[in-house]
Amino acid sequence: MKNVLFIDSALLYEKLVEALGQIYCRPDERVLKLIREYEANETHPLAKDMLQTILRNADIACAEGLPCCQDTGTPVLFIEKGEDLCLCGDDILSTIESALEEGWRKYHLRHSLVEEPLFERKIIKDRAAPVIHWEVVPGEGLKVKLALKGGGAENMAAHYMLPTSTDVDGIVAKVVEHVVGVGGQPCPPVIVGIGLGGNFESSAILAKKALLEPTGREHPDPRYAELEKKILSEINRQGKGVMGMGAGPTALAVQILTAPCHIASLPLAINLDCHAHRHTSFTL
Repeated sequence: MKNVLFIDSALLYEKLVEALGQIYCRPDERVLKLIREYEANETHPLAKDMLQTILRNADIACAEGLPCCQDTGTPVLFIEKGEDLCLCGDDILSTIESALEEGWRKYHLRHSLVEEPLFERKIIKDRAAPVIHWEVVPGEGLKVKLALKGGGAENMAAHYMLPTSTDVDGIVAKVVEHVVGVGGQPCPPVIVGIGLGGNFESSAILAKKALLEPTGREHPDPRYAELEKKILSEINRQGKGVMGMGAGPTALAVQILTAPCHIASLPLAINLDCHAHRHTSFTL
């Protein structure tokens, strides 16, 4: 018989509230490092001013404990639950929802979600309504990735079912065309998440999950690492620049995740995140 690890749901609750407190006012440190590097080398006055403004905003948000963006986002969680782990106390979903509700109250975050999407569109004020992706994995651990995903960048997502004859250059062209075409709407410089393979719905989840990889990491497959670099270079060569103002970096990183797909299919999903890029992770 396998050993089972028992964890009190209160621990998950505390870690989630703490995680939310870490990211609502603090952009990804790797992103800030990249922006500082671009700012130090930028010669265009407008682009340099915009990069400096982004950095000042991040400093003020962190120092004063204020949201780094007025769009406090949709809470998105990727959760890997070990099959030998048991949560004691409240059930896991109730614990997550309660922790996020507490975080929204504690940190005075704006409610940005509506209950019904088309007709009434009334703001949800009594719960966080997270989007959760679950995965059961071997072992005893519980790994949680949490993001606050802003609507502006999310609106600039795209999905394509490409011909299987599409080659590397075709993938580059499709991604670059999309990211360049949306201009300043997702608040660039952006992080580009790409899901390649799977099927219609799983490719979109891959693209979102790719955003939560360590920012700027190199793909373990050298072929995809080279593809990431090529796409990033082309986006910044052709792109509209910082906040779409015509100069400076349009993207900071391109990150690809792949999955097996049907012989007749080549799904491509693109998900963007703005320069705030609010996310964190923890393991119990």
